[in-house]
Amino acid sequence: MRALLALACTLLLCTSPVAANETFLTKEEALELAFKDCKVARSTVTLTKKQKARVKELTGATPSKSLVYPYVATKEGKVVGTAWFDVHKVRTVREVLMVVIDPEGKISRIEVLAFGEPKEYMPRASWYAQFVGKGLDETLSLKKGIKKVTGATLTARATTDAARRVLAIHQVWSARPAPPPKVKKGEKSK
Repeated sequence: MRALLALACTLLLCTSPVAANETFLTKEEALELAFKDCKVARSTVTLTKKQKARVKELTGATPSKSLVYPYVATKEGKVVGTAWFDVHKVRTVREVLMVVIDPEGKISRIEVLAFGEPKEYMPRASWYAQFVGKGLDETLSLKKGIKKVTGATLTARATTDAARRVLAIHQVWSARPAPPPKVKKGEKSK
């Protein structure tokens, strides 16, 4: 009887959510969900010290890596969105999110690709949906524009921080210097 009880306890521990590191989508599957019938091109971008400082200024935290990988989706030659993959720890284990930014610089989708914490610490899909349409402003924070999740506070904080980080990196990456003003014939440039 003790051997059977020990086996049952071992099976319970091995199959419990604490021991699971669940993967829900591959990168390719997530990109297909977000950008059906689009052409997706991955770039490799190295953030400069100045860009990393700007991200810190916008979010309060310096990005941990200088290399970032935007996945730009186009349809009929027009950009429809950019996907960014953010890997971070929630409590002690990693979470992988895909955050899609629309051409106006707002979040259009968040997908959880992998979640290593126990499943009860993962919010419902409806909670992630509240990020849609958010930009990098004061409403993209817990207790303001993002609702807290009882029992999943660390996940809520990690997800909100990831969304802010991705938006800041996107903003810094996509910033282009303003073109010089056009000079009409006969006028001198200043």
